[in-house]
Amino acid sequence: METADRLVSLAAIHDARERIADRVHRTPMLASATAARVLRAAGGPGLADEALYVKADHLQKTGSFKARGMSNRILTLSDAAKRAGVITVSAGNAAQACAWAARAAGVPATVIMPEGAVRSKHDACLGYGADVIIHGSHVGEMFAEQERLSAEHGYTFVHPFDDPELIAGHGSAGLEILDDLPDVDVVVVPVGGGGLISGIATAVKESRPATRVYGIEPAGANAMRLALDAGEPVRIQPRTVADGLSAPFAGEWTLAAARRYLDDVIAIDDATILGGLRFALERMKQVLEPAGAAALAAVLFGKVPVREGETVCVVASGGNVEVGRIGQLLEAAAPLPVAGD
Repeated sequence: METADRLVSLAAIHDARERIADRVHRTPMLASATAARVLRAAGGPGLADEALYVKADHLQKTGSFKARGMSNRILTLSDAAKRAGVITVSAGNAAQACAWAARAAGVPATVIMPEGAVRSKHDACLGYGADVIIHGSHVGEMFAEQERLSAEHGYTFVHPFDDPELIAGHGSAGLEILDDLPDVDVVVVPVGGGGLISGIATAVKESRPATRVYGIEPAGANAMRLALDAGEPVRIQPRTVADGLSAPFAGEWTLAAARRYLDDVIAIDDATILGGLRFALERMKQVLEPAGAAALAAVLFGKVPVREGETVCVVASGGNVEVGRIGQLLEAAAPLPVAGD
């Protein structure tokens, strides 16, 4: 299959948006004057106080953007597949979204989570009615168990990030960004397996080609950057505090979108990511998980090329953080440049 055959169309994203509209939130766009001032204090460009925005998808159903794509994927299943049920593999957010979307559609769901999965995410999957299986310490073991169970029970595998219907659903967030910020110059998106940025970048670039789109990865989980450099997916062993960005490889569909639409993929360290989490909590009163704070952190610390007078949108992708860990995460955060109110 050629790269062009793995690209989701803008029409498919519009269709997905309409399909899931009554099931997911139309999340708000938050403005942060203090964030613009922090960037100036870091020696960055002179953004206007109302020129740095946060697409608040941490306020989405299930606490992350994953509800968008999972809803679209499950709603596009055949009737036979819906009756048989679905299965996914995930450390947390995709599992929660799959469980929630499946229950909403009346579809049985099984989720496989790794040993050591965040307890709150495990409990949320149970609360949404899914059968939760804890299996394996790495993705290879989890995928092998998924294949065994799918063959045994006839489940449809719902990929956590590398699926065209999933990507189309995530692209609805990009359409909403353009609705709120039709002249946006820069969009910054966190990257794990690449499903979110594939959808957003497609929606944005196909609608407004001049807008630059940057992906942000943890330095210890840079699967997309490695895939772009190699020209094919590269398996890694992720090591990052941002478990929501710890995909062990980029997908075929997501790599194709990244090659077509992204201006760059930038890696940042965990302390920087946590600096963004701390800023969101202290200055914006928003609770983000580390993965959800990565794009904001990259801009605040001057890692993203932004020009004088531009309008910037960062995507806050998730807020499913364990409350008991917040103090520990804040202590490990890199300090931001001081900015006055």
